[in-house]
Amino acid sequence: MNRSQFDAGLLAFLDAARSPFHAANLVTRLLAAAGFEALDERAQWDLRVDGKYYVVRNDSSLIAFRMAGDQWVQHGLRMAGAHTDSPCLRLKPNAILQGRGYTRLGLEVYGGALLNPWFDRDLSVAGRVHVRTSTGNLQGRLIDFDRPVAFIPSLAIHLDREANQKRSINSQTDIPALLGQSDVNLRALLKAELLKAELQADVQMEVLDFELCLYDCQPSRVIGLNSEFIASARLDNLVSCYAAAQALVHADDSSPVLIVLNDHEEVGSTTADGAQGAFLEQVLARLMPDPQDRARCIASSVLVSADNAHGVHPNYPDKHDDRHGPLLNAGPVLKVNANQRYASTSETQAFLRHAAERSGVPLQVFVTRADMACGSTIGPLTAARIGVRTVDVGIPQLGMHSVRELCGADDPHALFRLLQGCFQST
Repeated sequence: MNRSQFDAGLLAFLDAARSPFHAANLVTRLLAAAGFEALDERAQWDLRVDGKYYVVRNDSSLIAFRMAGDQWVQHGLRMAGAHTDSPCLRLKPNAILQGRGYTRLGLEVYGGALLNPWFDRDLSVAGRVHVRTSTGNLQGRLIDFDRPVAFIPSLAIHLDREANQKRSINSQTDIPALLGQSDVNLRALLKAELLKAELQADVQMEVLDFELCLYDCQPSRVIGLNSEFIASARLDNLVSCYAAAQALVHADDSSPVLIVLNDHEEVGSTTADGAQGAFLEQVLARLMPDPQDRARCIASSVLVSADNAHGVHPNYPDKHDDRHGPLLNAGPVLKVNANQRYASTSETQAFLRHAAERSGVPLQVFVTRADMACGSTIGPLTAARIGVRTVDVGIPQLGMHSVRELCGADDPHALFRLLQGCFQST
């Protein structure tokens, strides 16, 4: 897959994957177009040795794999993992707030979001809605207003003279978003939006519940004087999801390869479909029912945990260790932490370096300053859960957890090539 094809697909993916549910749905469509077949966790699986499959849990987490014959036990799996969620603002169950002539949305902060950048932006709403149809069935539906409907206005500096020195944000009182000036029944509004998208509208359906988030309507862009950067929402961690999915699609048919895209990484992963849950473990048990065979396979396997890294901020270079500060457009980043906040070991680091050299991809190294706390990824969680050797990697970016982030324009395709190399490595 050449660079221009990859980049065009990535930008379209970033713009359309406005919630974890949309991200997983887009990946399933990509996989289906490449001949992968859907599996249902509730059904019996009858897998062909040359088959390509995917399975989705909670509409927001996904595992996909190539069978590539029956050599899993002897040769192990090459796996890549990423996460579909990003820090954001989510609607509360009773979200409508009315008063002073305005209708607002009550919001809850999801994950470790930077809140200041959410102010003064054109915002919309997307996520999942559950309905009861006219026949009494419960169904989940994706929803996306796909137009600006909300705004979180800043308090004018005339009313807060120290705003540029001391402004702090109260996540309960300061972030409710303006929705309009008319009374709103949220479930009726959601139903109306769903009906717009249906060819045969079920006007009798009822909206029972929802998981919805706000998103910035500004599309992703290639920016910079010489088009050096990509600016977009949700770079962390949709870039890794897209690169992993494309690496799987373009993997050699003889390679036993698997990707796992988990939801809820930004809130700790302790869910049924998060990395601390049993999703991957249960899928592997169905693929290899014999415990001895499964243990042998995992012992021969390697997982590449792909999650974005902190690039050196030119205004704050002292926030990085002098010898471990990744630069944008200088290649993916091997992430190392002595306390195993990243799962990399010398063995798996050597595996990644070998794959990078074979792929012609430059590799950087990130170690956090010794006097600063280190974040983590799904890597250590998955490694501990199933006992697989794991290495942590990611592209460097700026503005992590902001409503809009920045990465190097060269790095996403480099990550794709690196994962391809990992899938082919012995």
